Amino acid sequence: MKFCSHCGHTVVFEIPAGDDRPRHLCPDCGAIHYVNPRVIVGVLPYLGDRVLLCRRAIEPRYGLWTLPAGFMENGESSEQGALRESWEEARAKIRVDELFSVYDIPHINQVYLMYRGELTDTHFGPGPESLEVELFEEKHIPWEEMAFPVMTQTLRHYFSDRAKGIFGLHRGVIERKL
Repeated sequence: MKFCSHCGHTVVFEIPAGDDRPRHLCPDCGAIHYVNPRVIVGVLPYLGDRVLLCRRAIEPRYGLWTLPAGFMENGESSEQGALRESWEEARAKIRVDELFSVYDIPHINQVYLMYRGELTDTHFGPGPESLEVELFEEKHIPWEEMAFPVMTQTLRHYFSDRAKGIFGLHRGVIERKL
């Protein structure tokens, strides 16, 4: 950030009084500009023993598989955002069961909230951000072609929980691979 979004003055990067980390500060109007993690919301859509995956039509990770998810928008709840993303990416209609996984990814400043939800209709298809969408049984999941570690972890927890007959809330931190 170079300029204050309130007054247009050049900002400085220093620790504000009473804070413990550097922030973008405007020496002219006094505004403190906080840059916080982005929230990604999505759904693990299932139908019977299969899950719905989307093949990405956008970067990053073009052509790889993922669960429908994306950035939460202002003015919506996390569940509303997850349902919107499911519609945008897979044209999927879903009944949300519950929050299923929460993952922090500190090195890219993201927090993922993934819900588990049942498809309420078998009419789905690729939205503008997907090349294709498909229902997969566990044994046919394209594990080596998954776009993001958070989606792989969420799917592994889902199939493990499904085998036990009990679904819990899963949490974790995905660290940068060196």
